[in-house]
Amino acid sequence: MTDWIDLPIAGPFDLTASARFLEGFAPAARASAAAHQGELRLAFPCAPSWRPVGVHIRQSQVDGRVRARVVGDRRDTGNAVAHVRRILSLDVDGSGFAEVGRRDPVVAQLQRRYPGLRPVGFHSPYEAACWAVIGNRTRIAHAAMIKHRLAERLGVEVEVHGELLPSFPGPEVITALEHVPLVNEVKSRRLRGIAEAALAGELDAGALRAMPADQAIEHLRRLDGIGPFSAELILLRGAVHPDGFPTSERRLHEEMVSAYGPSTVDLHGIAERWRPYRTWISVLFRTRREDLTGEIAGQRRAG
Repeated sequence: MTDWIDLPIAGPFDLTASARFLEGFAPAARASAAAHQGELRLAFPCAPSWRPVGVHIRQSQVDGRVRARVVGDRRDTGNAVAHVRRILSLDVDGSGFAEVGRRDPVVAQLQRRYPGLRPVGFHSPYEAACWAVIGNRTRIAHAAMIKHRLAERLGVEVEVHGELLPSFPGPEVITALEHVPLVNEVKSRRLRGIAEAALAGELDAGALRAMPADQAIEHLRRLDGIGPFSAELILLRGAVHPDGFPTSERRLHEEMVSAYGPSTVDLHGIAERWRPYRTWISVLFRTRREDLTGEIAGQRRAG
C-alpha cells in the first residue's frame, strides 16, 4: 500500500456525493464501490498492465482535500491515480462550472440540488464496453448481477482498507476463455472482441478523449455489438469525456423537455449553452430523473 497521495481539485467537488451516486449506479453498486461518509473504495484492473489494484479515497471534511492510497503492484501507482482522477472527473477544471448555472437557471437549479456532484465513470472504457454488451436486451438488475458474478468468478479480490472487493476481470482473462460464462455465445464472442481491442490499445481513455467526439464514436462503433447508444456510453461514461451531449439517450431528452417546457425542440441548441460541461449537466439531469422515477432501481431494461 502506498502513502496517501493528494488528488488536485479545481472547482467544487463532494466525494460523498460521488459515493452516493455509485450506490445507485447499477454496474458499480454491488461490484466495485463501498460508500462511506467522505470516502470511497474501488477495485479495478489498471490499464495498461491490467493488474488488479485497489484504491481508498478520502476527502477531508475540514479543508476539502482529496487523497488516495493505492493497493497493488507499485508499478501501477501512477496509472491507478490517473484512473481515479478520471473516474471521479477530478482531471477536469471545474472552476467554470458555476458560470453555466448563471447563464441557465435550469442548470442552476440542478447545481443547487446536487452540489459538488461530478460525473462518476466506469473504471475504464473497456469495462464500459463490457457492460454495454452484457446489458444488451437484458434487465439492468440482471445485467448488474452478471457483471458482479464475472468479477467474483474471474477477477481478483483486493483488500481495500479492511474490505474485500472483487475487481472485474482484465482483458487478458477474457481473451483466454473459450466461452465467457453466464452469457450466450453471441455476447461471449463480443466480449472477447472487446477484450482484444483493449489489449491492442483501441480503448485507451486518453486517446478516445483526444479525438473529436464524432470520430471517437465512429471508432467505437467498429466494435462488434456496439451501436450508437453504447458508443456514447463508452466515450462519456467510460472515458469520462467531460463535454459530450448524448444523442441516443431518450431518458435524458425527456427530462430536458420536462425541465425546459413541452415546446422545446432544439435540445442540441440548449446543450450548446452548457459547454464545456455538457456531460456533467447531462449526468445531473439523469440523476434527478432517477431520483424522481426510480426507473433504474425499478429494474427496467438497460439501454
